[in-house]
Amino acid sequence: MARGFGDARWYELRPAANRKPATYRCPLCGEHLPALSAHMLLFPEGDRERRRHAHTDCVLRARRAGRLPLREDVEPRRPSLLARLLRRR
Repeated sequence: MARGFGDARWYELRPAANRKPATYRCPLCGEHLPALSAHMLLFPEGDRERRRHAHTDCVLRARRAGRLPLREDVEPRRPSLLARLLRRR
């Protein structure tokens, strides 16, 4: 993983829109992502400023290996508003 990128406790993932003809380097394998190719955006701890572009296959491989935890894997989900209101009774 790229320096500092792997220090995050969790990651947010989403498909990239592929609208910008730019070439990126995948932080998971270090290889180039061809311009306008299908890939994923990774946000360390949800920080949009630190986003990285990665191959979809690399993301899936890292997820299966447990190296790319999502927020819901690390932090317990907060109870819904309805559950909190029902608990008050």
